[in-house]
Amino acid sequence: MIIDDDPDVHSATMFALQGLKIQHRNLHFLHAYTTAEARQILIHQENIAVILLDVVMEKDDTGLQLVAYIRETLGLSDVRIILRTGQAGYAPEMDAIRDFDINDYKSKTELTQAKLFTAVTSAVRSYDQIKIISSSKVGLEIIIGASGLLMTTSNLNDFAKLLLDYVFELLGTVSNAFVCTSNFTAIPNSANIDFAPGLRVIASTDQYVDWLEKPFVLVADKLEQQLVQKAQFEQRHVFDEEQTVLYLSNLAGATLAIYLDCGLVNEPNKMRVLKLFCSNASVCLDNVMLNSKMHNLAFYDPLTGLANRLQLLQNLHQTIHSQQRSESVLALIDIDHFAETNDALGHQFGDFLLRAVGIRLSNHFGDNCKIARIGNDIFALLGHEIIITPDLVLNLFNRPFIVEQQQVQLSATLGLVRFIDYELSSADALKDANIALKRAKELNRSSYSYFTREMGVEIRERVRMMHALRSAFEEKRLFIVYQPQIDMRTAKPFGTEALVRWKTEDGELIPPDKFIPIAEYSGLIINIGEWVLRSACFELVLIHELGLRDFRMSVNVSQAQFSHPHFLQSVANALADSGVSPHCLELEITESMAMTDPDFLVSSLEKLKSMGVRISIDDFGTGFSSLSHLQKLNVDKLKIDRAFVNEIAADTNDGSIAKMIVKLSQSLCLEVIAEGVENQEQANSLMAFGCNQAQGYLYSKPLNKLDLYSWLQKHL
Repeated sequence: MIIDDDPDVHSATMFALQGLKIQHRNLHFLHAYTTAEARQILIHQENIAVILLDVVMEKDDTGLQLVAYIRETLGLSDVRIILRTGQAGYAPEMDAIRDFDINDYKSKTELTQAKLFTAVTSAVRSYDQIKIISSSKVGLEIIIGASGLLMTTSNLNDFAKLLLDYVFELLGTVSNAFVCTSNFTAIPNSANIDFAPGLRVIASTDQYVDWLEKPFVLVADKLEQQLVQKAQFEQRHVFDEEQTVLYLSNLAGATLAIYLDCGLVNEPNKMRVLKLFCSNASVCLDNVMLNSKMHNLAFYDPLTGLANRLQLLQNLHQTIHSQQRSESVLALIDIDHFAETNDALGHQFGDFLLRAVGIRLSNHFGDNCKIARIGNDIFALLGHEIIITPDLVLNLFNRPFIVEQQQVQLSATLGLVRFIDYELSSADALKDANIALKRAKELNRSSYSYFTREMGVEIRERVRMMHALRSAFEEKRLFIVYQPQIDMRTAKPFGTEALVRWKTEDGELIPPDKFIPIAEYSGLIINIGEWVLRSACFELVLIHELGLRDFRMSVNVSQAQFSHPHFLQSVANALADSGVSPHCLELEITESMAMTDPDFLVSSLEKLKSMGVRISIDDFGTGFSSLSHLQKLNVDKLKIDRAFVNEIAADTNDGSIAKMIVKLSQSLCLEVIAEGVENQEQANSLMAFGCNQAQGYLYSKPLNKLDLYSWLQKHL
């Protein structure tokens, strides 16, 4: 900028500097002939490198006042100011240099073309260096500020968007740009996710928004592909005349390419700052990939790429608290007999099969529903009830799955929860869907069941009772009662049955048919059963000491207890520790146990019989025993269920099933006993059939041990 009131000075200066190039760039001139004109130009024109300023114009000190205005009022500290004077010595050079922020002071007479060339070239170079330092300082501040935010980003897509923002801030302008990556497995969103190593665009400006999440080779132009692939292959930045590709990589092998449709070849300072930024961002990329991996492990299933249980719970929470709640449904899908398939064909094949199920669910529901894998072979669907219907889901399993060139036919069972008027939490919703699933599996596999409030009450009561039973057992609130067994011909007792009872802290008696199934379901029956067995054996020793040397003790054994690997040893320990005679201990097993695993039962009974223990089949006739299996069992007695005893009435004398069981026992040379005998007519009929042993209220209700002693003394 030339500021002088003499037009000839302007002309002479331009002539002297005509054709001059500095830093490979031509000079551009601005002209001001008055102070007011100069001030207007300085206010509106940016990036003035050098000002050639006349000291004396309107007034003797106009030039010096303009210097103060430039530095102090306008705050232009980078522009280089060369003072020129036509009156040598008018403004002392040393005083001007000392008191004003000027860079050079020359008289017009001494500014020959060579000296003017030298002064302007030096000033431009100085200005360029100042701008580089200033720009670098701003860039460093941006880079340092960016590091904190980039380092805490856990999502690769968000990281890429931030990169673009900071690149534009460093450039001081916005250009058309996109970010693509060769690693896009960081954010799986479906079982159909592509794990191929090709490039994919993950962030962009509006110009390229249609390219997002699409294969780069399918959307990019040839030149763009060449530049990005060159940066990827050579692992470096590419600076072209009109385009730029910045390259970032990390230790895990993930790479990012930032494409800009602007050239930076002629802007070395910006190139240096961007290189420094990319170097720093590459370090942040390591952290992003680690955070992303941790996020995936927390919220996604690594086998299928689907959401996991935790992610599903978050989606459930959002749905339950949204306007879509009343129209939404959660479905749990359990693959029938998957464990058997897994064991038969191998775990690797099973993994492929689970992926195939996930892909089929994603292909059908992916755009409309939330899909998750929340258990080994349990998938979940969350969406609109019109879309997620049982028939539609079950029909997806009609076609076989192709795994390793094999066709595998699967079926599934569904448990569903509707959210209309649903007031519970996401965790409760998942529990309720699981309750519905279990109910469907109990009723009929390959079907479905919707959750009802009655189911919830039932299962929660079961859980409440399970915890209460465990506490009662640990706090010794369970107790044993004994019901005498009678020889009806002599009315004399020959044995007793040990029965476990539960009285709550408030004195309520819980019926055995309520808490025994809970004990079996929870596995607590193992400990309870062992305690009853040992207690009964020690009680039998005391009864024998009363003089009843052949008196028997009958103890019920549940299927879970009988199947336990330590059961036989627990029986042997109870006999050894109590010292009771084995032939006086009678173990009662149910008829259904005889049909579950006949070979195991036969083997176990043989071992019990070798100890000398007696075996009785309880509730005989209520199951579906095979007579051929019954013949193989080494048992001593059949017990007629009370239901068949109740059929014996005085007026009809009916009791055909009881009579048949008696005849069967006689043909198999087994003892037979009837339970639930409540009147003399039943006793008489049973004796007429040939059954002479009984227990029931006609003779005695179950007694505690002290009452049992008194009762025995009265009836011996």
